[in-house]
Amino acid sequence: MPNLKDLKNRIGSVKKTEQITSAMRMVAAAKLRRAQNDIIAARPYAIKTNEVLVSLVTRTNPDMHPLLRVREPKKCVLVVIASDRGLCGSFNQNVFRRTEAFIKANKDKYEEISLVLVGKRSRDYFKRKQMKVRKNVVIGVPSYDLAAEIGDDLIDGYIKEEFDELIVIFNEFKSAMTQILHEDRVLPVERMDVEDEATNVEYLYEPSEDVLLDALLPMSFKMFFYRAILESAASEHGARMTAMESASGNAADMIGRLSIKYNRARQAAITTELMEVVGGAEALKG
Repeated sequence: MPNLKDLKNRIGSVKKTEQITSAMRMVAAAKLRRAQNDIIAARPYAIKTNEVLVSLVTRTNPDMHPLLRVREPKKCVLVVIASDRGLCGSFNQNVFRRTEAFIKANKDKYEEISLVLVGKRSRDYFKRKQMKVRKNVVIGVPSYDLAAEIGDDLIDGYIKEEFDELIVIFNEFKSAMTQILHEDRVLPVERMDVEDEATNVEYLYEPSEDVLLDALLPMSFKMFFYRAILESAASEHGARMTAMESASGNAADMIGRLSIKYNRARQAAITTELMEVVGGAEALKG
């Protein structure tokens, strides 16, 4: 027969866990609303900036700017954007699995693959993997300054030919329950296939083409990282809210099962005590 005290302690423990997961769900929901507003505001600007950049690059001589030069891909940098905190379901593991799959599939293509780890969880995970790490970044509060810091380092590295390709792996936010895992090649900048005459037109630039590229390329590059960090932050909060909601539901189910078990054990104990009392009374009569 289960010990009533132990069952009561287990029920109390699970109730406390349910309170914690419920509170975490509400906090994640509040943070998700703010993060969702941020990404909704930033996404159209980032997408349009990238469209302008690709259109300009397609009509530009690659020698006009060092970020446009395509080299033989010998060294690759992989930017892995995860979260600073856990308890968000499979959010981080999906990113890590995609990263390891990329490394395994391309280990013969590149002479070297190094990592830029964004988020404490990615740092903690890959420090056990004996991978070459170029940079560790803690996210904290997502900001453009953080994206600019990452972008400046990678722009400088590409210009100095420290690597030849840049791939970014991150989660794009769709809804609280849905995130889309991205594996985007950022450098070298991909050019569009220009086929029809209406698209393949020459433009006059004011200021000059090289001045425009000097301003637009770094800005677009940093804006991409800012969007990726915001997408990842919103996805993280959505995943955590969903995970905590599921955990709260499981805790409620467990409390129900333990309560039934506790009531049955309590009833059995009362029945046993009554039988002992009745048996003792009958023995006195005899």
